[in-house]
Amino acid sequence: MEMNQIEYRQKEIVRVTFIGTVVNAILIVLKFAAGILGNSAAMVADGVHSLSDFLTDFVVIVMLRISSKPSDEDHDFGHGKYETLATTIIGLFLILVGGGILWSGTTKIYGFLINGEALVSPGWFAFGAAIASIFMKEGIYQYTISKSRNLNSEALVANAWHHRSDALSSIGTAIGIGAACLLGSNWAILDPLAAVIVSFFIFKVAIQLIRSSVNQLLESSLPIEIEKEIENIVNSYPGVTEMHNLRTRQVGVNYAITMHVRMDGNLSLYDSHEKVDQIEKELKEKFGHQTIISIHVEPWK
Repeated sequence: MEMNQIEYRQKEIVRVTFIGTVVNAILIVLKFAAGILGNSAAMVADGVHSLSDFLTDFVVIVMLRISSKPSDEDHDFGHGKYETLATTIIGLFLILVGGGILWSGTTKIYGFLINGEALVSPGWFAFGAAIASIFMKEGIYQYTISKSRNLNSEALVANAWHHRSDALSSIGTAIGIGAACLLGSNWAILDPLAAVIVSFFIFKVAIQLIRSSVNQLLESSLPIEIEKEIENIVNSYPGVTEMHNLRTRQVGVNYAITMHVRMDGNLSLYDSHEKVDQIEKELKEKFGHQTIISIHVEPWK
């Protein structure tokens, strides 16, 4: 990416994240009010989930501002992994949120089944808030995931799934609250039960995000399909007899590629250098102009 493209990308990601922050702020107030006034443990748990969304939005914004900085003396490959780190942090937040919801729900279920503690049936206000949350969070998910594809942003993908997990949470909450409202206090256990079920959806999303981002932080190789594309491009050049020692990794949204290339030993140093320049140019056209490429040339006799 050129510098103006990088700046545009950063501004767009921040703008999308800020819109999500505004939606989350509205939902925090709505859910906590509905949970307290509507006597719904599931809705209060849902409010905590929205609060985590709100906090992680700020993490994304801060990390993206750092990740968009160009390479410097201390960061030869740029700051792209800060965006990957933001994805990991969001995943960890989701683990904490899921754990909190699971604990709250199981505690209430245990108290009801084992200790005979009474559960208050939630009110219709809580049900209405859950329905509103589903539509709002699914809408912001669709918007964010669409933008993440256009901007090739892992952090936005993670944040989008954070929104989706909140929508799923609200679906479970709405089912539990609605059933408890319709069936009466004897079925009030459906409210915390819904919260427990939702927590497992949240864990699933969190683990997927963390696995992907940790693989990048540990510098896993690029997918075999991409490495095959690299090999095909390099071997298509006349004079190139073999490519070996290919090493790849991802730095934020950019790729880093190193390789050894054997060329016809009769080629002059100038001609070999020209071919390497051509290979680098084609690879950057294919994978992005910020792709980091290092090619070691060996003569083939």
